[in-house]
Amino acid sequence: MNLGRIALTFAIGVSGVIVFRAAGLPLPFLLGPMLACLVAALAGLKLSSWAPLTNAMRTILGVAVGASFTPAVIVQMGDMLVSLALVPLFLLVCGVLGYPFLRRVAGFDAPTAFYSAMPGGLQDMLLFGEEAGGDPRAMSLLHATRVLLIVTVLPLILWLAWDIDLTLPPGAPASSLPWPEMAIMVVSGIAGWQVASRIGMFGASILGPLILTAALALTGVIEHRPPAEAIMAAQFFIGLAVGVKYTGITLTEVRRILGAGLGHAAILGAVAFVFAEAALIMGLAPPLDAILAFAPGGQAEMAVLAIVAGADVAYVILHHVLRIVIVIVGAPLIFRFLR
Repeated sequence: MNLGRIALTFAIGVSGVIVFRAAGLPLPFLLGPMLACLVAALAGLKLSSWAPLTNAMRTILGVAVGASFTPAVIVQMGDMLVSLALVPLFLLVCGVLGYPFLRRVAGFDAPTAFYSAMPGGLQDMLLFGEEAGGDPRAMSLLHATRVLLIVTVLPLILWLAWDIDLTLPPGAPASSLPWPEMAIMVVSGIAGWQVASRIGMFGASILGPLILTAALALTGVIEHRPPAEAIMAAQFFIGLAVGVKYTGITLTEVRRILGAGLGHAAILGAVAFVFAEAALIMGLAPPLDAILAFAPGGQAEMAVLAIVAGADVAYVILHHVLRIVIVIVGAPLIFRFLR
């Protein structure tokens, strides 16, 4: 752990928040540090984040999403089945279009192109891809670019096209919430994270707290989301983590990998728009929920957007959890079959 680099990264992230808030731009606590660190990394500065702290911040989002699973949501889950059934087809189209682009147009080797084309499960895709002989650096940057573009462009669309205010606090302040319930949230986040990690669950820092908190919400133990201050802190450190991934990027990587990543993200964004439109036409979800459910960004970043934009968080996150499960389970099997 390099404290100097972490302090520099933190300072750059704070400056990004200040600039975004002064300019009235959306999601200042997420996009501000993310884009500020991206610019600093491209300028050659050595940045670093501390993984344990980032994971701890992700537990806050897990608790926030879990608290959204009320009995009323469970009753409505049957209505989501048709929408959820679109997710495997969505992933199939993403793979059919994304892999040839990265393999034939961008010129990456087969393992790198295949596992970079899979929209989800970053750490797992890096592991599977490296085992298959892929380039871990290229895969990491391609996935990071996908998340970066989706998380940057989508809020701008929500802000400019739908006039959704993404600068408001994402919940009630801590001073208005009962402290016993906030204490239960803290315990739920830590315990859920640790148990999920012990059993090897993917996305343990989010899904563990999500499952445990959902159980508490369904039984009436928890009635609120984490305070706005906690969710804004989670946004900040998750934004830092995305921007930091570009540390050490070379001009060659910018020309080849970053360009290919932007092209791939544009393809996935177009596919997501088509499926969101299909869900809307079929009456499966309102426009905001549909577009957030199929947007191929990171699970944590999509959770932030759903919370801040006032979407149906349970609907959105169920689609992303299913997407990641299918990708993690299916990608290595399909790759072996194709070989």
